[in-house]
Amino acid sequence: MSEHPVPQSEEVDHLMRNAQLRDELEPFFDESIGRVNVQQFSTVKENEFLASMLAWERAPVLPIGDWFQPRLALAHPDEYPHDAAGEARLRERLWDTIYRLFEKRIVLDFTDHLSDRALYCLIYRDILPSQEKKIDAPDSYLHWDCADVSGNPDVWLKYYATMDERDQWVREMNEPLPPRENPPFSRRLPRRPL
Repeated sequence: MSEHPVPQSEEVDHLMRNAQLRDELEPFFDESIGRVNVQQFSTVKENEFLASMLAWERAPVLPIGDWFQPRLALAHPDEYPHDAAGEARLRERLWDTIYRLFEKRIVLDFTDHLSDRALYCLIYRDILPSQEKKIDAPDSYLHWDCADVSGNPDVWLKYYATMDERDQWVREMNEPLPPRENPPFSRRLPRRPL
């Protein structure tokens, strides 16, 4: 009788898939692949990680508007007059666009400080032309920071940061905080499922 257990066919399949993924990743090999600790992950989890890396490496970089067929394009914001009817049409187009973006797993974060027109302009000017990797994986979401936390932390600190985050920011930056306010345009946007 053998001291080594005979691998089950499903386990062999996972090992074969692991070898295939590692072969396909070979041209892209860097330290991140070497960081996978096989003692820490099951083969199934390791395969998920490797498959996500392969999807990232192979994903085309395209303007977000080109992720759609036909291409998603918005009318210039000035084409919507600043009267009630124009604002209603802009709002309808904005929400249609928000849901279309979410269909491609693009989530808009931190939008409640922006009016409908300002959010529409942000999508028109910054999001749709932005060159991003289009990863076709059901659990891959692109989160768009509409508060520009890295470029202008005041908006995030004023409307979105928790008290702990505000305190930490003061300790690290040693700068005064903007006063805390509730965002003026509360929205219930589609969110990434948990």
